[in-house]
Amino acid sequence: MKVAIVGGGVAGMTSAYRLMQQGHDVALYESSPFLGGLVRTFEVGGNRLEAYYHHIFTSDTVIIDLLNELGLGDRLNWIESKVGWFDNGRIYNFVTPIDLLKFGPVSFVDRIRLGLMAAKLRGRDDWAEFEQITAKDWIEKNVSKGAFEGMWGPLLRGKYGDDYDRVAMAWLWSKIHLRFQSRKGGPMQKEQLGYLMGSFQVYIDEMERQMRAGGVEIHTSAPVERITAEANRATGIVLADGTAVRADAVIAAVPSVLFKKIAPPLTPDYDRRLSAVGWQGAICMVLTMKRSLSHIYWMNIGDRSMPFLALVEHTNFIGPEHYDGNHILYISNYLHQQHEYFGKTDDEMWALFEPALRKINPEFSADWVKQRWVFRAPFAQPIITLNYSNDKPDHRTPVEGLYLETMTQIYPEDRGQNYSIRMGDRVAAMAIEDAASRGAASGAA
Repeated sequence: MKVAIVGGGVAGMTSAYRLMQQGHDVALYESSPFLGGLVRTFEVGGNRLEAYYHHIFTSDTVIIDLLNELGLGDRLNWIESKVGWFDNGRIYNFVTPIDLLKFGPVSFVDRIRLGLMAAKLRGRDDWAEFEQITAKDWIEKNVSKGAFEGMWGPLLRGKYGDDYDRVAMAWLWSKIHLRFQSRKGGPMQKEQLGYLMGSFQVYIDEMERQMRAGGVEIHTSAPVERITAEANRATGIVLADGTAVRADAVIAAVPSVLFKKIAPPLTPDYDRRLSAVGWQGAICMVLTMKRSLSHIYWMNIGDRSMPFLALVEHTNFIGPEHYDGNHILYISNYLHQQHEYFGKTDDEMWALFEPALRKINPEFSADWVKQRWVFRAPFAQPIITLNYSNDKPDHRTPVEGLYLETMTQIYPEDRGQNYSIRMGDRVAAMAIEDAASRGAASGAA
């Protein structure tokens, strides 16, 4: 079977890799100059660093298995997380149940209620009922309004903006369920997070190496203009330069909004599903600094007057000695795609962020900063609203031999490398299964 794969992110690469292993003829086309999608990296202090912060959880068994398969398991380090919360000019540690009991932004009674909420949700696998109620309404009903306003409300507002009160509780269930699964030995233990030494680019590079050695055609800087079909069956793709590529199957590993633009005619219901889900974009500024801003790795910002959602000090996780002594800070924002920040220059963004960093650490000075970069991703987080299952598109599209793998299909889990790899595995298996069925039907005929 000849397969054309559109999109060289983690999911598209995984599908290409699995199809190659099964002996199929594969060509992969990526519009950008690099593979890996949101796992892209750049050089800092002689090492690679992700443009958007990355780690994995102990429950992320799919990526762990892949790393072992690629011979990279010994490069995966597990480290206790250092999570914090900033509000009212103060940093709170936010790792253990004892930290929750000391959490000042909510009352002591609500701290107890929040702990009970986490205990209630961590063992719940039956998440379907959480599709029927928003996170805001569920928390206010089952915990308290004070707990929502003091903790979850600021995070939801920071991540989803004006859509904060439309987000389904199913999304929050997934986040809480995953975080507790990453605590070895039970909820009283500290969370363990994993990082691939040398950056996650290491496994992207190894997959690319093995695919090229296995005969996969890999084309970067090769945008696809449209996917072709005849008699409602995929026949290949046409590149932006007009080159036509014939294929027995096409896998599109792109955001659903982009897929709609290049896909052949689809059914009204499938077309509706592609348009139903909204997206948040992401802006991430990365700083190298002479000094550390705080002792926290992942700092949630509860103060919504601050111009960012979270601070991730990477070198409180992987030490500065790996980056020629540089301290590395990510300044993270999730924003709707028309947000004014997307129209600002890097210097204008820095003018907003610099005074806010002094609120985190009054000693902070711009003199600490050695370099800064800004990365922007228009499709970073699907907005999970009520009854999301009704809007989730199938991997098998209405066009025979055409498959979609995109972040909106990972639900009920949240997006991440682990689930993108799992999706790539599943879609490759579907394409192989369907090809075998067509062959069997043709033979029988």
